[in-house]
Order: sequence, then structure tokens, then C-alpha cells
Amino acid sequence: MPALWYWGRPETTGAVDYRSRRLPVILVDLGELTRFALDATIQPFIDYLKFEKRCSEHTIRSYGDDLGQFFAFIRDEFGDLSLPDISASFIRSWLASLKDQQLGSRSINRKISSLRSFYKYQLRSGVVEQSPMGIITGPKAGKRLPVYVEQQGTDRLFSDIGFPDDWSGRTDRLLLQIFYHTGMRLSELMGIRENQVDAGNRTIKVLGKGNKERIIPISAGLAAEIREYCQKKRQVLEAPDTDRLLVTEKGSKLYAKYVYRAVKIYLAEVTTIEKKSPHVLRHTFATHLMNEGADLNSVKELLGHSSLAATQVYTHNTIEKLKDVHKKAHPKA
Repeated sequence: MPALWYWGRPETTGAVDYRSRRLPVILVDLGELTRFALDATIQPFIDYLKFEKRCSEHTIRSYGDDLGQFFAFIRDEFGDLSLPDISASFIRSWLASLKDQQLGSRSINRKISSLRSFYKYQLRSGVVEQSPMGIITGPKAGKRLPVYVEQQGTDRLFSDIGFPDDWSGRTDRLLLQIFYHTGMRLSELMGIRENQVDAGNRTIKVLGKGNKERIIPISAGLAAEIREYCQKKRQVLEAPDTDRLLVTEKGSKLYAKYVYRAVKIYLAEVTTIEKKSPHVLRHTFATHLMNEGADLNSVKELLGHSSLAATQVYTHNTIEKLKDVHKKAHPKA
């Protein structure tokens, strides 16, 4: 019997209650599930995301998590309902429960977006005749500016901070450099292969969301660091993965927890911002470019954004910086 991602009920799987804000994804045998099992309801949509939309693993997991929570709530609160029987009022009940859990507006809107995409697929597939999401509106989310590391902090990170003189130290330094010099996403960095780096032309070919490729220029210094890293990999490590660019001290490809830990440790040395993650370095890359007068469209292409609207958020940081300079420097401010 095949197994798949699903949010199991506490009494049958030992999982944390779905009402918890941070829930683990677990594997459950299809035979243990109700009519809302993924094979009948969610799995075709997941396959659509994976094979037709070519979404990233992270995106697919997020959709699966959101839908799993929703159907667990429906089953526990209202029993086994067929998909066409779920009306907007049931969905509003779920959203109200999320609000009661103090879940933020951004998180709730993401779950609404997951449900909206799911029902759009079901509508197109003929499973439902009308989507209940048509009259569902999400809470207003306040604007939140991207968090980034100040220029002085990134200068210190690569000039003053001492990295261990071992393979982990070498890898940590290089992954931080790549994040800051290219602004790439975590999944993109972990997927980089040696043949995607053109040290001669000083570029890296990145495979982004939806398997869209983009070329990111790199400095001569970073190109040299990458070339040396690849040479040392073959000299120092025993039977390393020579396909992947970045590897652990055991020679295997990096994993997300390793990267998060490295970023958090070293950013703590140069900044006091609360959030310290790979995405903060992506924000830092974009903000520093904008502060130095980079064209918005160019930043959009470097980040791999599909629309300019996603990039425009960085202009707010630039405006805030100008306001701060004006306030400090102008005698009448």
C-alpha cells in the first residue's frame, strides 16, 4: 500500500494536534485515511503541482501541509464530507479557528491561497461545479519591510570574522559569500552543480522557481574562491560528490538544516536583527543594490522574480534610508 504526505489525526498517528501552530508532516498509509485521503482528493493536485507546474519541493510541501490541516479540521469538526458538500461556511469556520490560534494574517492568507489554487484545479477537473473560495476574503496584512543586514555588517562578515580552518569553515564562508553576492534562494544554492559555474565568464546558472533558468554574474574574487573550493574538494575529501558544488565534510550534498545553522551562527556575529536566515541575505543583496542605485528591473532579473511588484518592496527600504539620512542631516528636518 503506497504512503504519502498527510496530516494524521493524533489518536491514529501520534502526530501533534492540527490546532498546533507548528505541525510535523508525517507519512501515513493510505488504508488509514478517510474519504479525504490524498489518493482521492489531494494527490492529483500535488501531482499537478509537481509534474505540470514544476513547483519546488518546498512549495509542494507547503500546499500539502495547508490542505492537510484543512481536511483534518473538516473531518474532526464536521465528519466525512464529500468535496462538493464543503461550503464557504465550513471554510470560514476553519479560518476562524486559525485566527483563534493567533495565526498571523500573512500565514492565513497563504492558506487561503493554497485552498483557492486547490479548488481552481478541482473546478477545472470537473470534481466540483462551483468553488466555495469565490466569496472567501482574507484578513488584511500589514506591510512588512524586508529585514536585511547593514553594509557594515556584511563588510565585517567577510573581513573580520574568523572561519575555522577546516572543511566546514571553508564551506560556511563560501555559502555565505554566494548568498550575499548572488541573492539566490536556499533551494537554488543547495541545487547548484559544479557545471553551472562558469568561472571564466564569471557567471552562475541558477535553476529557480518553476525550473526557470537565469544567469547571475559574480565577481572575479568569488569565481576564484569557487575554483579553489572545487580543487580542494578533490584533494582533501575522500570520494566527495563532485557533481554538487557545495558539500559537507563527509563529501555529501548540503542539507537545509546545515545551511540555516551556518547562516544563523555567523550573522549573529555581525548583526542584532532578530531573524537570521538565508532569505535575510537575499533581502540584503537586493537592498544593498537598490541603495547603490541599481535599476529595479535589473534587480528583478537577478532575483528571478516573475513580476516587478515582488521587487518593488525593496524600494521602500531605500526610501526609509533616505528619510533617515534627511532627518539626521537636514537642519530643518
